[in-house]
Amino acid sequence: MNVREVFDRLGLSVIVTGDLTREVKGCYISDLLSDVMANAREGDIWITLQTHPNIVAVATLKNIAAIIITNNRSPEEETVRKASKEGVSIAATSLTTFDLSGRLYQMLRC
Repeated sequence: MNVREVFDRLGLSVIVTGDLTREVKGCYISDLLSDVMANAREGDIWITLQTHPNIVAVATLKNIAAIIITNNRSPEEETVRKASKEGVSIAATSLTTFDLSGRLYQMLRC
């Protein structure tokens, strides 16, 4: 499944369109940047509450497929600019992290 399919099936609001054809290999959920740097894998979708520009740096470093921001939060303007420049896809949702992760799990594992 690719990023576009995940975003569409989950009904997410796409904030930054990067490479939507990237294959999604898994998911990592964390709000601690050092944890994501240590444990996320290439091709994961990263689910977070964070909205600041450093999420783009971490996503680029780890070659994350896309970032999804939960709980009706919006990325900062600088985050959007940086993601656009780096080609990192970002989507947002009003769903809680729990609800979103459950839905994504069902999509990727079933």
